[in-house]
Amino acid sequence: MAGILCVGALTLDTIFQLGQLPPGPGKFIPTRAVEVAAGMASSAAASIARLGGNVALWASAGQDAVGDRIVAELTGEGVDCTHVRRIEGARSAFSSIFVDMVGERMIVPFYDPALLAAPDIVPPVADGEFDVVMTDVRWPLGAAMALRAARSAGTHAVLDADTAPLETLEMLLPLATHIVASEPAAERVTGESDLERAVVALAARYGRSGAFIAVTGGHRGSFWYDNATGTVCNMPAFDVQVVDTLAAGDVFHGAFAWGLAQGWQVEEIMRFASAAAAIKCTHFGGRQGAPTYPEVRAFLSVAA
Repeated sequence: MAGILCVGALTLDTIFQLGQLPPGPGKFIPTRAVEVAAGMASSAAASIARLGGNVALWASAGQDAVGDRIVAELTGEGVDCTHVRRIEGARSAFSSIFVDMVGERMIVPFYDPALLAAPDIVPPVADGEFDVVMTDVRWPLGAAMALRAARSAGTHAVLDADTAPLETLEMLLPLATHIVASEPAAERVTGESDLERAVVALAARYGRSGAFIAVTGGHRGSFWYDNATGTVCNMPAFDVQVVDTLAAGDVFHGAFAWGLAQGWQVEEIMRFASAAAAIKCTHFGGRQGAPTYPEVRAFLSVAA
């Protein structure tokens, strides 16, 4: 069975839950803390595995104990990590993350520049091994190579367009067949703070070849451009008790890629991805809160 290739970030996240985010210098005692293998593409891959998908990860880690740990953890989640590059002399990426009691967070990541070096070869996208290739923006050179390979193979090329330097976004956006951008990234590219106008502006720039364009807006839901009607559609966010928003976007993108691989219609994909992200927000621990397929279906049956 063909699967999904996720490309990009791989980190060890240390997540602290605090009563409130630090207002300034000092010592702060968390109420809870976890360590988890994460990163945008890696969290999306783990989310796909929990949904029952066949998923592989193309990312980079150092030849160190942290790299051993995060690769082993994701492998245990069901992610195929045989394509993960282990870079001699590099330090595996890691993050310290603070989450308050209403789910807002502060993230301090470290990426060794050696991890971002240009790849020598892309995994076998052209061989029909993958139905969907989904990349984040944290490894731009790998993402560009993967998106180009996907388009050449006639495979869905999905870009998780999150906050990144403008030159990185402008390099990757034209390469994707499906763009799902965060609100800050969409505003950075278009200059539009209104979500609907940002979707229209992105569609004007990058949708002329028929690319799918969407922007996620947290509690305001997700918006996408309907190429057939020339209108903007909205999937409202589900009303849940938010505990932790960390990795909600990654879970959304993983569920989006999984639904795309199933051949679902756009509205069904967006509703399913929104539900998966909402469920995640009710759990502390970043991508550890990603739901299974039965959990999403049960949630949707009640939400309907």
